[in-house]
Amino acid sequence: MATTATRGRSTRPPTRVVRRTAKRASRKPTPAARPAARSVHLGLNAVDPKHYAGWTGDLLACEFDARDMAALAKSVGIKSTVLLTRRATRSNALAAIRSAAKSLKSGDFFFLSFSGHGGQVDDVSGEEGDRLDETWCLFDSQLIDDELYYELSRFAKGVRVLVLSDSCHSGTVTRAAPPRVSGTSRTRMMPPAVGLQVYRQHQAFYDRLQHDIERAASRGRAPVDPDDALANVTTTLNPRLETIAARCKASVILISGCQDNQTSMDGEHNGAFTGQLLRVWNKGAFVGNYARFHAAIKAGMDARQTPNLFTLGPVQAFLKQDAFRVHG
Repeated sequence: MATTATRGRSTRPPTRVVRRTAKRASRKPTPAARPAARSVHLGLNAVDPKHYAGWTGDLLACEFDARDMAALAKSVGIKSTVLLTRRATRSNALAAIRSAAKSLKSGDFFFLSFSGHGGQVDDVSGEEGDRLDETWCLFDSQLIDDELYYELSRFAKGVRVLVLSDSCHSGTVTRAAPPRVSGTSRTRMMPPAVGLQVYRQHQAFYDRLQHDIERAASRGRAPVDPDDALANVTTTLNPRLETIAARCKASVILISGCQDNQTSMDGEHNGAFTGQLLRVWNKGAFVGNYARFHAAIKAGMDARQTPNLFTLGPVQAFLKQDAFRVHG
């Protein structure tokens, strides 16, 4: 009986199993998605005198800088949003940054550049040693430095963020009074007297911004120091920025035009910092990581204007990547 039963049983697997096995064998591995990349470039040759106490802040090269940064981005496959002078408002700039933060995910790349005046407003929280917060002068009002850092901290974990800032008072949180510049050279610094007048005229607005960032940054997080970088990076942070740094899961590198006790100079076509950056980049011929990129820019500039490198979040791997490398 056992022999009969064995002979009567089919040794072929069911047709359904054969088809399923063949289907599995024919499947090819799904290729990894290529990183996405976006960029935003702000260039202001003037500001709205209605907000800046009658001051127009005329410059020559900032719109050129923004267009040249967009051209650099295009050369490495990054689609850009360019906001020039009148279009470089607070609402437009923040909307563009927040749109990128919402759409980009781990491994993606965001490139932000600013060219224009830097300014200062009174620090209402008492966390700054000189009682001043640094700003980017956008067309219709200023963007406070900690406000910018907070927006960058909202990018997803693993997003790589590169910020290039050709203005005064950008890139660190160690403050010192900028030197006076004689002659006809144009500096990208809002005159302190104008800055004080602007702050007094709009004090409620700027004080509220600082308090809003302070509350947002402190929700459920203890302050910690950010990761050290491979280059000369400032790590003396105020408590508010330490808290923002603790929340930052993106990898943020900010290279700026000067130290906080210096001024960034305007030019006929590019600012001094942007012009040197473009020479180092040399239409893509430069090969090296971000620490070397910063060092090469720094080496070619006058000692009176020394570019700074500042980081937020886990940046060690990002700093070691080739400059402007989006894929691979």
